[in-house]
Order: sequence, then C-alpha cells, then structure tokens
Amino acid sequence: MTSLALPAASHAFAALHKTLGPLDAQAAGLLVAAATDLSLVIDGAGVIRDAAFSGTDLAGEGCETWLGRPWVETVTIESRPKIAALLKDAKPGSVTRWRQVNHMSDTGIDLPVRYAAMRLESDGPVIVIGRNLRAMASLQRTLAETQQALERDYLRMRGAETRYRLLFQLGAEPVLVVDAANRRVTEVNPAAARLLGKADKRIVGHDAVELFDASSTRDLESLFAGLRVTGQASDLEARLGNARGAVRVSASLFRQESATSVLLRLAPDPDHASEAGPSRTNTGTLDVLHNLPEGFVVTDPARRILAANPAFLDLAQLATEEQVRGEPLDRWLGREETEAAALFATLVQHGSVRHYATGFRGEYGAVEDVEVAAVSVPGGAQPCLGFTIRRAPRRTAPTAAGGRELPRSVEQMTELVGRVSMKNLVRESTDLIERLCIEAALRITRDNRASAAEMLGLSRQGLYAKLRRYGIGDLDGPDSTDEA
Repeated sequence: MTSLALPAASHAFAALHKTLGPLDAQAAGLLVAAATDLSLVIDGAGVIRDAAFSGTDLAGEGCETWLGRPWVETVTIESRPKIAALLKDAKPGSVTRWRQVNHMSDTGIDLPVRYAAMRLESDGPVIVIGRNLRAMASLQRTLAETQQALERDYLRMRGAETRYRLLFQLGAEPVLVVDAANRRVTEVNPAAARLLGKADKRIVGHDAVELFDASSTRDLESLFAGLRVTGQASDLEARLGNARGAVRVSASLFRQESATSVLLRLAPDPDHASEAGPSRTNTGTLDVLHNLPEGFVVTDPARRILAANPAFLDLAQLATEEQVRGEPLDRWLGREETEAAALFATLVQHGSVRHYATGFRGEYGAVEDVEVAAVSVPGGAQPCLGFTIRRAPRRTAPTAAGGRELPRSVEQMTELVGRVSMKNLVRESTDLIERLCIEAALRITRDNRASAAEMLGLSRQGLYAKLRRYGIGDLDGPDSTDEA
C-alpha cells in the first residue's frame, strides 16, 4: 500500500518555519484539533494514548471511553482490517490515503469516520486525523429515502395509468378524448370505434365535429365554444356521420399535462345499440374463453362459481360445468386456507391480481402448482369476479455443491408475503443470513473453522452447532485446518 507524500506541503511548512519560527507541541496539538473533527495519538502497540475532539457533533457517541483502549477495538469487525492497514502504512514524512471506518457508538448507530495517519518518526507514535461522516451518511440516507419515495410514486402513477387504460378499453360506454384547443381526437375506446363504424387509426387525429352529420355541426361548435369560455356545456342530441344514427353527447373539460382536453361520451339510442353488433362480439369472446387452454372461471362476489371453461374442469378433475356451478372456488384453489384468503383479500383491495402462485387441488387428490390472475368487476347488472388459472412451469430447485438445496432468494421469500405467516418468514430469513455469513467466513478463512468462529464472534462449539444445523462442511472428517 503506497502512502501519499506531500512535497508541496513541505515547502509551505519550510516557509512558515522561516517566518513564524518553530511550532511547539501545544500549538501543533491545537492546530491539529482545530483542523479536524477528531485526532488521535496511537502508540506502537496500537493503543489510543491521547485524543482531541472538536465541536459538539461527537457528543454522546462514547468517544471519551476510547483512551487507553486498542484503536482496533473501538471499531466494528469489518473495519478492523482498515485500522491495521492505516497503522502499517503510516511512515514519517508521508500521510496514508484516507480510509472510512465505522466506530461502535453509544447511540446504537455506527459512527462513520474517514481517517488518515502519519508516523512522527521511526518506531514513534502515530498521529491520526479523522473527519466525521455522520452528516454525509445522513444526507445519503435522506437521498436514498427520497429516491425510494419517487420510485413508489412512479409505480403508483403507472398503476393508476394502467387501471385507466384498462377501464377506457373495456368500458361499454363510447368515449372520445378530444384536444380542446383544436378539437382533434387524441384517444378513442373500442366501444366508440364500433359505434362510429371506423378503425381507431381513422378516428385519432381528425376533427371531432367531422365525425358527425353536417346537420349537427353548429350545435357541436357551440358546445366546444361554451366549454372553452365557461368550462361547462349542456348535453345535446346529435347525429353521427354515414347515417350511423342519433346519439346523446355529454362533454366534460379536464386538464392533463398542462393541456386542456374534452371527454366526449356518446350514448346511442336503443335501436342503434342493438344494431351495432356487440352481441356478435360477445358471442365471439365467449367462444374464445370456452376454448382457452388456461382455466377460466367467473364467480359472484361471494366466490361461488357462475361459469367455468373446460380447462378449469380438467384441473378440477371433473366432467361437466354443472358439477362446479354454485360451489365456492376455494374448494379447489390454494394449498392452505390462508393462501386463498390472501388472494381474495388482495383482489378486494386492489381490484386485480397478477402472477399469484398457489396450488390447485383436484377432486381426486391431485395437486398442481398454478399461477392465478384475477379481476373484480363491481359494476354492471351482476357484479362478478374473473379468474384465469394456468399451470406453473416446472422448475427444479437449485442446488449447491454436494447436492444441498440453496436457500430461498429474497425475491422468493417476499413473494410468500400473505401466504405464509410472518413468523415463518422471519425465521427463514434469519436462517438464510446465518448460512450465507458462515459460508462466507469459511471461504475467506479457507475453511479454517477456528478463524471463522472468531471472525463471526462465535465460540467453536457454537459454530459447529450451526454447521450441523445447516449441513455445511464435512463434520466427521479430520479438522486439520483448525490447527493452522
């Protein structure tokens, strides 16, 4: 490790020597203490013999207890190699590079300090100067929290936009979104496209007034003019172009992304609605759902089955739809009652669920891993819940050397929230952390268990107990590495 020499500083001190004379020990100590947050004098054995602290930032951190203690014992375990490196690299006439260490603090939160060291003379004491990084660490935590808050806001916005898009596309009411400044259509939902008899691409970008018959042009122009002036407009009757029939037009003004838009709702008359062909579309949709290779089931809000497709019947090991109609879905869904309860609670709270991994129990005992997507449809003549159930792809559990199954990843454990009790999750998380720490310590010490136990702060008996618990290493073979 190379030290950072300061030839330029030597010239500056030479100039001070000529003009101010030699600097006594007391003045040098005051100068060092004033220029740093804390300064230490370390003897040849690594023990703190003197210390100076500036300001009140270090009050309550327990620094006054450091005197007479080895410097390495005042820091956390992972910082001890850095202390050893600072003392080793300290040489007369040069300053070591800065290293950040963490001191154990009486406040319960580690005290981060950035240190550099210089030895006054060969085999002499070492002067250590430090800068308190607590304020910087606080700023970093604040920045991280702010970034996480922004990420959460972004995810909420994306979720809201997704729900808006879903409602806009699946809504049965014909809706147009029109730019209030130039009356051009910016968005159109499928119901409006069917009512107008045009493809989406032929509607978006066109003047909304041109979609209607010429006899309704004046009324529509008055409607848009009233919206621009007062922000409100009364409903009106208008006729669509190409003899598509009469509709009732309702308009609402709203602002989005510094622009003003108009939401046009078109309510067709009953005769035209029956001719527009939604029944044919619905018939085609039902055929698709019936032949879907994934299980599809519709239930009432009490989760009693109203309809199910053949793929669902195959999973349930039943022959006809009549056998499942009126039965509760959780009769088959979920390995445990808590899994089905968590799925339904999430569905009620959020309105939709995706990629929910659970189990499906067949009528004759077969159990399969499945993924469930669900949506709640509270509106309409009959509120209902829709579920798609597909078989999960078969995965082999990853194994480490020796055939041991690897512990769950963080992502796998967080996916269990709501399906496994928090007590079990915490226990499994603790086991994962202990196992990874023990394996890392053995890897660092090259399987020297005595050194690994010391590194982990465990007794050798405690380490052996944990090795047996997790099945790590060969506990029956010779333990020659412990004698190293």
